[in-house]
Amino acid sequence: MIQVVCAIIEHKGTVLITQRSSKMAQPLLWEFPGGKVEDGESETDALVREIQEELNLLIVPHKRLVPVTHTYSSSTIELIPYTCSLQSGNILLAEHQAYSWATIDTLLNFSWCPADIPIVEEYLQLKRMQL
Repeated sequence: MIQVVCAIIEHKGTVLITQRSSKMAQPLLWEFPGGKVEDGESETDALVREIQEELNLLIVPHKRLVPVTHTYSSSTIELIPYTCSLQSGNILLAEHQAYSWATIDTLLNFSWCPADIPIVEEYLQLKRMQL
């Protein structure tokens, strides 16, 4: 099983989501950005590194949400989400085709990667409980 971390980056009432490029697996679907945890690396260190590499952003991880195990045709991943805050940086897309700062109300309007769907649902439940 491949461990993958993803960041739910909250900023000014919105959340950063990214669209996979047409050349990636799960082409053109939306996801919370992140990447693989390398050997000997903590989940939060991997998350900070991946977001820096892929988006040129410095983030601060906060709360770990419920991991999702999902089997794609080629592999099984454990997707580990963290809510994060944006510390600094300007977005430069290294791998993705597009990004959006989405409001809570619009998150369900995107075509999500299958592994991200339960994370979107849990995140929305958490936000509703905070209202």
